[in-house]
Amino acid sequence: MTGPDGLGARSKVSETDRIEDDDFVEVGAPMPVIRSAEAVGGFVLRIEWVDGRQEDIDVGPAILSHRAFVALRNDPAAFAAFTVWDRGDCLVWPDGQELSAVWIEELAPGKLDNAEFREAMAQLRLSLDGMAARLGIARRLVADYRKDRPIPKTVALATRYLLEHQQRTHSAS
Repeated sequence: MTGPDGLGARSKVSETDRIEDDDFVEVGAPMPVIRSAEAVGGFVLRIEWVDGRQEDIDVGPAILSHRAFVALRNDPAAFAAFTVWDRGDCLVWPDGQELSAVWIEELAPGKLDNAEFREAMAQLRLSLDGMAARLGIARRLVADYRKDRPIPKTVALATRYLLEHQQRTHSAS
């Protein structure tokens, strides 16, 4: 059975199933919200999120890659003149440029400590050899990352990708 638009079966919607103007619909992860921010040098910002996290984030890739930020590139005082928008969803400069909290969070360094690396291996159910093969690195490095060796950003990002990929494939099935 198809609906009037030919796209598939239609079900009858009762009055209790309707979304009202004051209803909240939640989809996916909550949006990041900035509590406070300050420039700490170069294009690095110290961001405090409403969930209590505090991170130093280099927003240089955003500032240097978009025309809207040309005026901020060579003027440290102009760059530091931003304010946190009242809802915390972006930073705003006096000339009207905006940098969203979502984009800022995506620019955050891909840090992963040794305990998180061990936990990732457990979630992925991978041995030393399996993790080494998935990351394309030596087994000895995986063993060192499980202990106390600092984890490079590339390995941290690849490990987070493996976790996200596993979550997507498990939620799709």
